[in-house]
Amino acid sequence: MSEPLTTKGAILIAGPTASGKSALALALAERLDGEIVNADSMQIYRELRVLTARPSAAEEARVPHHLYGVISGAELCSAGRWSLMAVKVIADIEARGRVPIVVGGTGLYFKALIEGFSPIPDVPDEVREAVRAEVEAAGEDAHALLQAVDPALAEVIRPSDRQRIARGVEVARATGRPLSAWQKEPREPLLAGNIAKIVLAPDRAWLRARCDARFEAMVQVGAIEEARALAARNLAPELPVMKTLGLRPLIDYVSGKIELSEAVALGQAETRAYAKRQETWLRTQMIAWQTFSEQDSERLKAIIFSFIDDLGLTRP
Repeated sequence: MSEPLTTKGAILIAGPTASGKSALALALAERLDGEIVNADSMQIYRELRVLTARPSAAEEARVPHHLYGVISGAELCSAGRWSLMAVKVIADIEARGRVPIVVGGTGLYFKALIEGFSPIPDVPDEVREAVRAEVEAAGEDAHALLQAVDPALAEVIRPSDRQRIARGVEVARATGRPLSAWQKEPREPLLAGNIAKIVLAPDRAWLRARCDARFEAMVQVGAIEEARALAARNLAPELPVMKTLGLRPLIDYVSGKIELSEAVALGQAETRAYAKRQETWLRTQMIAWQTFSEQDSERLKAIIFSFIDDLGLTRP
């Protein structure tokens, strides 16, 4: 494996959805002459700017943004694929003398970047497509498919997590070796050097209210139209983009199956549940990162600006 990229000074910002990551990244980028790199597995797809809470066109015009809306929803972007793209972008940013600021809520993306990922061979498209169709058809029984080929992995994956179930099954079938065995292979980080690792962890009640308010705002500014356009493409339901928070309820609404009020309530519930899972994952998987619980945006910025200055990441 090649040597990791050694950064002079990069900032990584993780946190649950609606915790204020993007606003913080923008403030830091403007203060430090930085550029923002997306680390959100849904914001990488181009079809759902509003529903995935991507930065607005006006925000993207304020500082350079990278890896937002760069992949079609008809494709699959793994953590490995993202991390290779991210390293290249980070290197380009530093070559221009600017500060890379990587921000998002996808913990596996960050882990792939700073811990490396398992050297799993590529899965042929025909195997992937066949397995994902089989998992989708199996419905609630899909977990049994994983149990049959990778019992160790099945122990740690929720029966409702069909995307990870499909990944485990397709790797086992394509390589003849369980994914859990591949994951034990030695890893090397892709990014090393002077790195500020930040996790936003606001109060849960505050975050739940933010999730609800943001979803309502999304509905008012284009989320329904995005859902309608994506539904018309008839993409495979197992694709990651089709698992976007609130998408299914909005598709049901535009299809006439439910009322808008119900779609909004369901979308809000999905968002709150996802934020809770993110909180748990970040708390247990990123224990070495610096955690900030401040909720007032201006006070949070001041605290983090000070933290960044202490690490020597401030640019003149």
